[in-house]
Amino acid sequence: MKIIGLTGGIGSGKSTISKEFKSNSIPVYDSDTRAKILMNSSKDLKVKLIEFFGSSTYTNGFINKKYISNLIFNDSSALNKINSIVHPEVFNDFMNWKSRLNNDFVIYESALIFESGSYKSNDYNILVISDINKRIERVTKRDNVKKDDVLLKMNNQWPDQKKIPLADYVFENSSVNENRKLVSSLIYHFNSIFV
Repeated sequence: MKIIGLTGGIGSGKSTISKEFKSNSIPVYDSDTRAKILMNSSKDLKVKLIEFFGSSTYTNGFINKKYISNLIFNDSSALNKINSIVHPEVFNDFMNWKSRLNNDFVIYESALIFESGSYKSNDYNILVISDINKRIERVTKRDNVKKDDVLLKMNNQWPDQKKIPLADYVFENSSVNENRKLVSSLIYHFNSIFV
């Protein structure tokens, strides 16, 4: 079974593209969502995170998002540390998920495929890109945050120019119809090379 990485900077629209794959019956593993679930459900993860980031990491047994966000978006070493703790757990979870499927290929969706180095484990990688102003607009509306908060998050991700040379496919997020056509053509392409 082949693994296709799907990534894109914040607000690029990778989740929109992911939904297109799902609507075509292609299994998609959403690593960012699973990471949040695991941080709340895995005792091992909780112990490691509290050990490193302190008791404020959890409130009533649930991850303290505001506390963690403030830490990781203001300190790159904290971001690297949390990734080094969480990513191995997410990878194991993905491998368990994948082992229960019988498809020619699956999509591994993650915001930090290139930054974490996990792209090297994938057979192919798709990078979703979009105009920076559209990205800022999407995130400010979606998350009800200020432009400065979005820019801070963007600064913690690699710019597209650094990711493009590492990607096998670069997918410009445009209209719904265009996205549909591109996903369909990619599925056709993958089916032709994997079967």
